[in-house]
Amino acid sequence: MTLVSTSARSQWPALEYAQWRDTATTLQLWMQIVGKTRLSRTPWLNHSWHVVLYVTARGLSTSPFDVGGELMEIEFDFIDHALRIRTSQGQERALPLVGQPVSAFYRSYLAAVSELGFTVRINPVPNEIDPAIPFGDDNEHRIYDPEAAHRFWRVLIQADRVFKLFRTAFLGKCSPVHFFWGSFDLAVTRFSGRRAPPHPGGVPSLPDTVVREAYSHEVSSAGFWPGNDTFPQAAFYSYAYPEPAGFREQPVRPASATFNTVLGEFILPYDSLRAADSPDEALLSFLQSTYEAAAETAHWDRPALECSLGVIGHPRPVPA
Repeated sequence: MTLVSTSARSQWPALEYAQWRDTATTLQLWMQIVGKTRLSRTPWLNHSWHVVLYVTARGLSTSPFDVGGELMEIEFDFIDHALRIRTSQGQERALPLVGQPVSAFYRSYLAAVSELGFTVRINPVPNEIDPAIPFGDDNEHRIYDPEAAHRFWRVLIQADRVFKLFRTAFLGKCSPVHFFWGSFDLAVTRFSGRRAPPHPGGVPSLPDTVVREAYSHEVSSAGFWPGNDTFPQAAFYSYAYPEPAGFREQPVRPASATFNTVLGEFILPYDSLRAADSPDEALLSFLQSTYEAAAETAHWDRPALECSLGVIGHPRPVPA
């Protein structure tokens, strides 16, 4: 199945981690401040799905959440480079996304929300980052390159649409396609329906209770992250929890995808995807083959869980 023409490779912009590392770190911390606001206002949803951000036509958004009977939505706009805070009462505040310390962004953000008549009470310490400098004390991280942030968002747009197509081929429980501000990655997760053994925990600056709830059930999870200091390159990943025997030895596609024994995940380097004749098809192949590796080695009930990819305008056929 041909998803896009070869010329569509230009839709996947370059994203060299070394060139935007400082911006990525600053942006992750800013997103944690905003994401924790939604977390503080939203009842717990399984696997922490209530804390995430979503790709939009302008950037990344919390989606609307309850603030005492009204709605608030906060969006990172990577076209005009502004943080937009809107309420269902018609109020709006916009903060410019410019180079500034995390501490300055934090103070400006709290003030803007306060002007709208709301109070933000969040844990002021970042999650899944080591060392974790409290937001109000962080004068170290201050770099914001608008062009780099825009490129990052453009990659998320492409990954988001292919992940959403992949999601249509599963009948079982599956997460939305969403962005985790803690680990700074876009993800989609399929579930076998079976309970998993307790996760050992140990994620930096994240309570073990949160991690164990997130991995309470058996999963095959895939996603995209822009790199970090441990793995300094943008890449797509796929893993299974718990990892079944023989999972890492399974053949996956495309040929540039390999199992990284340090990360415990299959990895498809982003640069390899960009070089493919059809990046969309290469990514879909990676998602499908790594899922099959998990489902086969863990003995998922595949006939009951799977269906064909969704087709625009055609309801899924259901046998009589």
